[in-house]
Amino acid sequence: MNNKEPLTLTGFLIAFVGAVLFSTKAIMVKLAFNHIKVDALSLLTLRMVFSLPFYAIAAFLINKQKSNTQLSSRQWCYLVILGIFGYYLSSLFDFIGLQYISAGLERLILFLYPTFIVLINGLFFKQKINRNQKIALLLTYIGVVFAYFAELKVDTTNPNFLWGSFLIFVCSITYSIYIVGSGRIIPQIGAPRFTAYAMIAATAGIFIHYLIRGNYTILQQNGDLWGYGLALGVIATVIPSFMLSAAIKRIGSNNVAIISSIGPVSTIIQAHYFLGEKFLTEQVIGTTLVVIGVLLLSRKKE
Repeated sequence: MNNKEPLTLTGFLIAFVGAVLFSTKAIMVKLAFNHIKVDALSLLTLRMVFSLPFYAIAAFLINKQKSNTQLSSRQWCYLVILGIFGYYLSSLFDFIGLQYISAGLERLILFLYPTFIVLINGLFFKQKINRNQKIALLLTYIGVVFAYFAELKVDTTNPNFLWGSFLIFVCSITYSIYIVGSGRIIPQIGAPRFTAYAMIAATAGIFIHYLIRGNYTILQQNGDLWGYGLALGVIATVIPSFMLSAAIKRIGSNNVAIISSIGPVSTIIQAHYFLGEKFLTEQVIGTTLVVIGVLLLSRKKE
């Protein structure tokens, strides 16, 4: 995708709303944990139950196109592996971690993934890390550490705080692997087909995990649980994913990446109003540093 696409108002609004909707995921998950007795895997399974039909329809329509070409066995293998990393493992780590830390901190740690993309490309694909990227990495990690220790001083009674933070950290790493891999296979097969197939692969992994674990009674116990699953699947997953894809087509991936930096800010504001999480001065400073760092990483040399 050409990153020199003009920034139009329509494209900006689509990307902005998509990023905000994506940021509601943590809020919905925390609300479900607070109001309903549910485990992370059951909630994640319901999310995929409601999102799967949309991606299955997208995959069907893509296959009906005359320009569609057959995938090689190697491409299928990459699709499955990346789907497992991107939306199975990442989502599972994320949902479990959200049981133990605030939504605001979760989003901040998760937003480290652009820095891991730079590091992975530098270590494994020998892409040079330039001066701007080094400054961005430094700012981002200082911001996260700043906000993290501020919240650690407030949340002193939570014995699982470190474990939850670690799981979100791992989620950020697995998601960055998905992004790096997608950047290499999407030019070969196209973004819509990649997204649809990768999501289907991830859903299959989640369903298999759920079936192997057993304990299906929880899905019959509370009707509100299905409401949260529907909201997570449609409002926080399907709609924003298609909106961001449409925005990338209109204004380019670089502009969308910059606009998506609103994500952590949106989550912190929503967490304050819907979850009662306090605004911490250190958290605001840390978030600002992280956003500045990600914006620097989003800048690409002409």
